[in-house]
Amino acid sequence: MDDVNAGPQVEKASKSKEPIFDVYSKKVKFLLHKLKMTPFIILGDKMKEREDQYHTLKKELKQARMAMSYEMYLSSIIFYSVLAGLVGALLGLIVAFLVIVVIGLPDQITNLTFSKEMAWILDFKELIVGAIIFIFLTLALGGTTLVLFLIYPKFRVGERKGSINRNLPAAVTFMYALSRSGMNIIELFRALSASRYTYGEVSREVELILRDMDYFGSDLRTALHNISELTPSDKFQDLMYNLLTVIDSGGDIPSYFRDKSEQYAQSAKYEQKGFLETLALIAESYVTAFVAGPLFIIIMGVMMSVMGSDSLLSLYAIVYMVIPVGSLMFVFMIGIMTPGATGEPPLLPTQKLLPDEIELPPEDDPEFDKFKSFVKSRKTLAFKKILKDPLKGIKEKPTNILMITGPIALIVLIASVFSALEAPNFIDFIDDRIVYAIYIIIVPLSFFHEIKNFKGRRIQNQIPDFLKKLASTNETGMSLRDSIALMARSKIGHLSKEVRTIWKDIDWGLDINTSLARFSNRIKTHTVVRAVTLITRANESSGDVGEVLLIAARDAAFEQEMQKERSVNMLIYVMIIYISFMVFVGVVYVISATFLTEMAHAADQMAASGMQGGGFMQEFDLNVFNRLFFHAAVIQGICSGLIAGVMGEGSVLSGLKHSTIMLTIGYLLFTLAVL
Repeated sequence: MDDVNAGPQVEKASKSKEPIFDVYSKKVKFLLHKLKMTPFIILGDKMKEREDQYHTLKKELKQARMAMSYEMYLSSIIFYSVLAGLVGALLGLIVAFLVIVVIGLPDQITNLTFSKEMAWILDFKELIVGAIIFIFLTLALGGTTLVLFLIYPKFRVGERKGSINRNLPAAVTFMYALSRSGMNIIELFRALSASRYTYGEVSREVELILRDMDYFGSDLRTALHNISELTPSDKFQDLMYNLLTVIDSGGDIPSYFRDKSEQYAQSAKYEQKGFLETLALIAESYVTAFVAGPLFIIIMGVMMSVMGSDSLLSLYAIVYMVIPVGSLMFVFMIGIMTPGATGEPPLLPTQKLLPDEIELPPEDDPEFDKFKSFVKSRKTLAFKKILKDPLKGIKEKPTNILMITGPIALIVLIASVFSALEAPNFIDFIDDRIVYAIYIIIVPLSFFHEIKNFKGRRIQNQIPDFLKKLASTNETGMSLRDSIALMARSKIGHLSKEVRTIWKDIDWGLDINTSLARFSNRIKTHTVVRAVTLITRANESSGDVGEVLLIAARDAAFEQEMQKERSVNMLIYVMIIYISFMVFVGVVYVISATFLTEMAHAADQMAASGMQGGGFMQEFDLNVFNRLFFHAAVIQGICSGLIAGVMGEGSVLSGLKHSTIMLTIGYLLFTLAVL
């Protein structure tokens, strides 16, 4: 009887056992943690005795928000550096064995001669070379790991500083708007802390103020002083120090935030003006260094090759290395320098009415059939929704198209390789297929990206007017709910459909804040995210959102004005890039179609007549140069298009349309007229 009862328990125990991989993974993590603690156990007391020497590291760890004491971080540095050194030592032994035993020492080493006093070195040359390789790799890997660990906190601090400075103007506008609606300073900080999705690292800084007050018993003044000393951002430090002065003097906090908001707006204008001037300089530098410069070197290389010099290697380096790598460096540099909010805007949290997965009750439960029918209906509706708009996921995130076009392009390339084996000219055949594969990848991606951008801009242009109309109706005494209902019944252009969707969500039982958050997540622009965050926080606190709506409208209009100013100012440089590309392609085409053709014909005539050019003119393969120039036109078109997109619109994906146009020009020119 006991055995019978024990059966289910044994079965239950076996089911509760963890997978063997998880068990060993935990053991490895535990052992790794113990090993990381070893330097701390041995050297921890000495680290604490020299605490003053690590003051900078302690501050950097706090500013980087790395939850680790300086002693444990130093212990990790020692452990990983020693571990990397051991790996380097092992690699050193392997490399030394391969170099000395398998490959053999080069002649330059085996044939060395020394004086009589130093001749003994030759007897140990294998040992010395092996020791040099061993020591170099050990120190290289260990030292590199040590340096990376030491600079990592500085890197994190720099990242946080940049994020704080980018989000601070919008955060100050947020605090100004809510302070006008009647919030006190502590409530302001709590609202800002709860808006981490929108204001990022600024919200994390404010969290420390609230932590000091809620958990460490500090008063507001002490908490503000602490964050002023700790924050990595000079701007945030200035904001908190001046706020302390306003609080101590009994000044008007809303007026202070208003002044700061205006100050940051003026500062943003000056920063953008300086950025646009820098961008103009970068555009001119790019045209000079990576359009005109390569063109000049190509012309010189062609002349030298015709005269018998072997300069093809330098031409290959220019076309296949310098132009693409240099262009990518410019794209990366512009992306780092671009001020303001960049990247994909955050999604605001929304209320979930139903879980993603519904757990069915047991089959003997009387509600089982109802639940099963509900789950089935839900799946059917989801399937119908997909059939109704199968491209919805791609429209919302254009990069999803790469999951389709990427494999297709790869299949085209693989099939082309097999087909090219039977083609008379393998390389020319493959070149065309590579261009087709590039079209397959960039054209659909560019198409859906531009559609998304066009719809986003069209709606975003109407956001300021929409917010102003909401504010005007709210000032007449209407609630925010009634204002939205009124706007849903009126025609307000391209935004009408979205406003009606907001009202449908409210009418079907969702609260206003959730409906607005869903609207923000559909539009997905930084301006709308900030406006919705501001409105929902004001609505949660007091419901008096009239002044908040006007401030949000001004903020949205200012952002729109800044974007238009950049587009207008950069349009001329986008045109310059187009002109420089046309000059590049035109000159390369003339060299390939006329100059080289005539030179090849003259060289053939001289060779046929038995004349020697004395090294002035040699026979050369015209097809090699034509193919090289064709590749140069294609690569330059793609790279110049990306640069134009980053400069004009601040997005690499926006440059794909320019790349498509330039690639088509270069491809058709050489395909129809040269190759």
